[in-house]
Amino acid sequence: MPLLGLNHYTIRAKDLEKTRAFYVDVLGLPEGERPPLGFPGYWLYVGDVPTVHLMGDRGARDAKYGPREAGQTGLLDHIAFSCTGLAEMKAKLAEHGVTYEERVIPRDKQTQLFIFDPDGVGVELNYPPSETVAA
Repeated sequence: MPLLGLNHYTIRAKDLEKTRAFYVDVLGLPEGERPPLGFPGYWLYVGDVPTVHLMGDRGARDAKYGPREAGQTGLLDHIAFSCTGLAEMKAKLAEHGVTYEERVIPRDKQTQLFIFDPDGVGVELNYPPSETVAA
């Protein structure tokens, strides 16, 4: 169940368009492809890697889990890791009593597990499509 590397980081921007303009216009990160996630946002790339994810209001999800208000410096919403060993990780989470949300991305069929650390920062674990169980 090794973590292989940092996948991306996500910022819940206080002002989505202003934050996008900073990363794109000032730092030069190009905006690239982003799957239809059902809420506003941008994926900004370093080379071929969508490294900085900016996100806006998540609608029903925000209503379900409560607001996560950005402070003066914005909000680090979650960090993501590329991983292998999906079944082993699910067993480890169960062993430690850690609840998770599981999603399969429609575009490429990778499986994602979402958990929260003790401080409330989201942790996203991304597993390759080859480990996604066929429904």
